[in-house]
Amino acid sequence: MTLSDTPAQIHLPNGFSFSSVAAGIKASGRPDLALVTCSAGTRAAAVFTKNRVVAAPVQVGRAALKRARGRVRALVVNSGNANCATGAAGMAACRQVCREAARHLGVNPTEVFPSSTGIIGVPLPAEKIVVRLPELVAQQAATEEAACQFAQTIMTTDMRPKLASVRFRSRGTEVRLLGIAKGAGMIHPQLATMLVYVLTDVAARTTELKRHLVQTSEETFNCISIDGDTSTNDTVLLLASGQADVRLDQCTKAFNAALLEVCRSLARQIVRDGEGAQHVIRLSVEQAKTREEAKQVARAIAHSALVKTAWAGADPNWGRILAAIGYSGAPVNPARVNIFIGAQQVCRNGSAAHFDQKEAHFHLAQPECDIRVQLGRGRSGLHFYTTDLTAEYVRINADYST
Repeated sequence: MTLSDTPAQIHLPNGFSFSSVAAGIKASGRPDLALVTCSAGTRAAAVFTKNRVVAAPVQVGRAALKRARGRVRALVVNSGNANCATGAAGMAACRQVCREAARHLGVNPTEVFPSSTGIIGVPLPAEKIVVRLPELVAQQAATEEAACQFAQTIMTTDMRPKLASVRFRSRGTEVRLLGIAKGAGMIHPQLATMLVYVLTDVAARTTELKRHLVQTSEETFNCISIDGDTSTNDTVLLLASGQADVRLDQCTKAFNAALLEVCRSLARQIVRDGEGAQHVIRLSVEQAKTREEAKQVARAIAHSALVKTAWAGADPNWGRILAAIGYSGAPVNPARVNIFIGAQQVCRNGSAAHFDQKEAHFHLAQPECDIRVQLGRGRSGLHFYTTDLTAEYVRINADYST
């Protein structure tokens, strides 16, 4: 199996075509409307945001998947407008886009899956989208270039497109997976301003896809955080065209490994592209009673403004980490907690350990650094990716709507 997260090495699955146009949603005039068309027989599964404020496309897409029993023939994505908190008009606009896209493609409207990303509370200009649909449909192409353009079109505050692909062989046939994502802010466990589309040419039932997707998302997208904010449009969609003529139940182990690699790569790319981020933190929580307890502690550390600003300054202030562990809600005994920055132990049994501050500062100053926490409670743990908190993050989000 080979993994690539660079556009120059895409393994494009069979059964999918891509296109992108500028519909005038973004003030910049850049492309902001994208399409993926899927071959007949494509099945899908999705996971969505846990926010109780849910955008129109999430509501429409979730209902469409249920009505169509997981059949999808097209994915329509707009950037620059979240179509959230837009009331009945937003729902109507979303349904209009799906209906018109279906008409141009000759498919059922319930087989068109919508996604939106951008600013909340602004009416979606459906008329701008609808008028560009004929061009969007006409330009679709099953090429790496078109896939890369799709990845760029769905960006908002992202600094770079995010792609990852894997291929493996099963029963003499090559199976391919391609993941495309956007996300750079409002990133938090249980998903955030995150749109992720994973395409594969394996043949699978919707129930199979859902089982694998939920498990993989828990290990990847739900183990990252940039700022602790959970958005309203989060979607991870897994599409299987069946064009490889290999069933998922014939290559379960290889498919699981491939899906995990693609999603893990995309999750890391999202964190690396965090708004204003200067440092990516690989946070390991070990010796927890349960995995959920480890995640609880990781979240508390990753969301602490004091901890994150210390990381921004490469300050080895382990006391802030210990304090976050203490208020995480996990029933830890401070006298059993150990903390490591890189290879150095900075906290032993809840108290200061002798360490080289300059070396710890140097490690934290690197683009990626390791923080390891031992709770002394059990054998469970997890790896969690997060970032520092910089003045640039404040600048980006202070000016977002203007």
